[in-house]
Amino acid sequence: MDFYLKENGVRTSFEYGQLNISGDENDGFRPFQLMVSSIAGCSIGVYRKILDKQRIQFEDIKVTADVERNPDEANRIEKIKLHFAIKGYHLNPDKLLKNLEISRKNCSMVQSVANSIEIEETLECIELSR
Repeated sequence: MDFYLKENGVRTSFEYGQLNISGDENDGFRPFQLMVSSIAGCSIGVYRKILDKQRIQFEDIKVTADVERNPDEANRIEKIKLHFAIKGYHLNPDKLLKNLEISRKNCSMVQSVANSIEIEETLECIELSR
């Protein structure tokens, strides 16, 4: 990966496209947003793969990330709370929660920060009616 300094941040390119990174949201994605997005995106992606392999049907999954930062230590990320809301018919909350625990163990981004950022995951099952 190559990164290039630009006037108001950093630019890099990947197969999918160009990424602009900046401390100012008007000029690019903020570094902490990218880190949280990587963790949340990896978590939901691994979770989905597990549910698909087990043929667990669902209509939608939404993850909400709440971030706690420490302004006294360079505004470092100390905790990320990931709230998974899964919608579907005939959901089994116990099985879904167990699968969430499995996904945590298999998410490379969560495991990469395991000793430095606390990751808390919660699950909400939203039962749809026909």
